[in-house]
Amino acid sequence: MASNGVSPTPPPVRASPAPPQIPSDTTPTSPLMGPPSPAIQTVSHRDPKAAAAAASDMKNIVRRKLTGFVGFANLPNQWHRKSVRKGFSFNVMVVGESGLGKSTLVNTLFNTSLYPPKEQKQPSLDFAPTTVAIQSISADIEENGVRLRLNVIDTPGFGDFVNNNESWRPIVENIEQRFDAYLDAENKVNRMNIVDNRIHACVYFIQPTGHSLKPLDIEVMRRLHTKVNLIPVIAKADTLTDEEVLSFKARILSDIKHQGIQIFEGPRYELDDEETIAENQEIMSKVPFAVVGANAEVSTPEGRKVRGRKYPWGIIEVDNEDHCDFAKLRQMLIRTHMEELKEHTNNTLYENYRSDKLESMGMQQDPSVFKEINPAAKQEEERSLHEQKLEKMEREMKMVFQQKVQEKEQKLKQSEEELYARHREMREQLDKQKNELEEKKGRIETGRPVEEKGKRKGFSIRG
Repeated sequence: MASNGVSPTPPPVRASPAPPQIPSDTTPTSPLMGPPSPAIQTVSHRDPKAAAAAASDMKNIVRRKLTGFVGFANLPNQWHRKSVRKGFSFNVMVVGESGLGKSTLVNTLFNTSLYPPKEQKQPSLDFAPTTVAIQSISADIEENGVRLRLNVIDTPGFGDFVNNNESWRPIVENIEQRFDAYLDAENKVNRMNIVDNRIHACVYFIQPTGHSLKPLDIEVMRRLHTKVNLIPVIAKADTLTDEEVLSFKARILSDIKHQGIQIFEGPRYELDDEETIAENQEIMSKVPFAVVGANAEVSTPEGRKVRGRKYPWGIIEVDNEDHCDFAKLRQMLIRTHMEELKEHTNNTLYENYRSDKLESMGMQQDPSVFKEINPAAKQEEERSLHEQKLEKMEREMKMVFQQKVQEKEQKLKQSEEELYARHREMREQLDKQKNELEEKKGRIETGRPVEEKGKRKGFSIRG
């Protein structure tokens, strides 16, 4: 027996007459092979398409647990070892006006000094930049043996100008350039080492005004939501009271819904347990996240060391869910939905951009080839086709039913007419016999002969 669990190849034997054909739904038994597996079907066909269609029609396959250990249950462990060995990458963009604590929040999220402390600069006579700059900071961080390549794309200068009408353009162009670079890498001959520089999440910082979204916020989010996973946050939420935060969130969600802006929502899977569903619902109930960033540790009156900010009236704890939504933002962005953010970027946002790009270049999709589409749209299309098929079958069944009813009614009507005709004929015969009997009865009563003279059999009357 081989060490990998596969039985050795049997020695060659002499040619012998072909054995009788075995039906496809059964498996021969032998002492070496053991008992047959139930409902095993095989399909063989010269045409691959026909074979695939025949295989897809197998509906009697019984799914059951194996009685012995095979080994493919270790696939998650293999994938885990491969992923840990290869490492992970995550690209996050932060967009917001200066002074909203973007760098502090990023340092707080990943518990690292990714952004160095800002130095106090003296007033300068140099001209300020007139457009939004795009800066990228990369860092390799490790936690419990898991390596993460973190790329933070910052947008200094956003919203700092007198005229901010075009503030969104450098950001959108940078996202599209990253999509184009990935598309070019996919079209090359060697695609083994493609570097994914696409933006997986965009954390948009909203100024804590307490009123509603500004026109600049609405315009930028309208430009971004189809190209990146948009996650809105209320910056410096410790400047608002709890009641102001709740009312501000309601106004923001109302504006987002009215403008048709799509923000990222955690996907729901069929096999999710109730605890996971409740956790996702709790996270989404906090959107937009009211966050507070702080890297320094402060001491509470009880003597605990916590990350937070100390004020004369109290301490704001960053990791305390009763004080802010930072923990929920970190949970969605890093602990529970990081892979979903990357998957949604690749399967939906990038695919939509890629399809539009190729179509604008004059490339047409062959309708006979499978086209990658949104699974939800595909399911809706299949449901619509299924409903149309059911309606067509219902109409055909009604037509057949009406035709059968008409034929039956016609046969019944014909049988009724035949019965009426036979009834009339029998009635006429009975009336005729009755008249004859009445006539014979009258002759008998009057003494006349029953039969008239000259009509007796065997006699003829001569003139």
